[in-house]
Order: sequence, then C-alpha cells, then structure tokens
Amino acid sequence: MWTYDHSTETDAAPEAVWRLWADVENWADWNADIADIEIGGPFAAGTGIVMTPPGQEPVHLLISEATAGELFVDEARIDGLLLRTIHRIDRGERLRTRVTYRMEITGARADELGPQIGPAVTADWPMTVAALVKAAQN
Repeated sequence: MWTYDHSTETDAAPEAVWRLWADVENWADWNADIADIEIGGPFAAGTGIVMTPPGQEPVHLLISEATAGELFVDEARIDGLLLRTIHRIDRGERLRTRVTYRMEITGARADELGPQIGPAVTADWPMTVAALVKAAQN
C-alpha cells in the first residue's frame, strides 16, 4: 500500500468546509485542478462523480462513504489499483478545525505503481486544501 497525508488547521467552521465539499458542481471555484465536474446524484455513498482535470481525460470517482460534517471517501480504479481519498474534518488545536486529505493506493502492484501515481495525484493537495480553507473562511 502507498499512502500520503496532508492536513492543515483553520479557523473556518467545520460546517463551512463540509458545505464546500458537498457542493460538488462548484469544486472548480477552489480546486484549480478541475476543468469540469459532474455528480450523478446526491452527495452520498454510492454516487458517482466525473472529474476532468485540465487537458486530461475524465476521472470516474465513486463516493464510497459520506458522513455529513465529518468525512467523505472517494474511490477511483486505475490499472488494477484502488485509489481511495479520505477527506476528513476533525477538531484541531485550540478549537480549530483540522482538514485532512489522505490517499491510499492498494492493489496487486501498489508497492510498485503507488510511488509513481500517488505523487502525481497528490502534488497539488497543499494548494487545494489551502484554497478550500480560504473559501470556507469567507
């Protein structure tokens, strides 16, 4: 398994972060790595999302878990690998909000391919999470 975590703390309310996550059609407002995005139903487990990064092919995601105000998990299957992204809101230091993105890559060749694919997928996470919490503070 290959993993990567990125967390930040913010004064933004957890509810504000959750509202931005649940508003999938407007993710591109704070995520520069999205040229187009569509959701196939409610923001809930079992719903599909098609996200197209600029100049790339669409990525098909499935929301595998969603607990309002706490976390959601999306999954993508690529070349026999399962890429799970856990988006979590927790209490941080001094009543601040901690926002965490965690990537887990599993599958038969995860030890080999994870270090190649994972950094490409997660490279923009520090900027994306910073933009998310900035939008949540407004």
